[in-house]
Amino acid sequence: MPLPKTLLALGGAERSPSSLANAAVLVIDAQREYTAAGRLPLDGIDGALERIAALLDAARAQGRPIVHVAHRGKPGGLFDPETSAFAFAGPAAPREGEAVVIKTLPDSFVGSELDATLKKAGTTNLLVAGFMTHMCVSSTVRTSMGLGYAPTVIADACATRDLPDGHGGRVAARDLHRNELAALSDLFAAVIDDMGALPA
Repeated sequence: MPLPKTLLALGGAERSPSSLANAAVLVIDAQREYTAAGRLPLDGIDGALERIAALLDAARAQGRPIVHVAHRGKPGGLFDPETSAFAFAGPAAPREGEAVVIKTLPDSFVGSELDATLKKAGTTNLLVAGFMTHMCVSSTVRTSMGLGYAPTVIADACATRDLPDGHGGRVAARDLHRNELAALSDLFAAVIDDMGALPA
């Protein structure tokens, strides 16, 4: 059987990855709650944080806009703003002058200043990294496309966790991550494996 095609390809279109030179970097929920120190550690979190740190270093070196999103939960729950779990994970921590947007829902645009903050950056091209692939990354990327942004998701700078499959088993984080990125690449975003695949 022939390989399936994306909706984009079937429509005679494509989403080419943005280059760092013409994009803003959007890092979603790179917080301690997702590390071994938190209550929701993700599969491959340490490696993903290293990739985010490298992306941030590259963006800073080129003077590109950077926006950090943080999820704020309720006291006593996940991402409790009164605990260290709410803090940014060290490798992905913002530096002085970098924009920080607070959200309370998976979609980073809902009820937040993200759209206004990105508009100030002067580009609609986004390089997206963060957590979780199937949840906040996915919902934010889908909305961004509808708002006129051109998102590129960097796969190895994202991560997720195992989920119950509803039938007494589990969906492995690796499979969930891969499948969600495939779904995004069908229409919503360019998806690349790593920073090495960014165009010059």
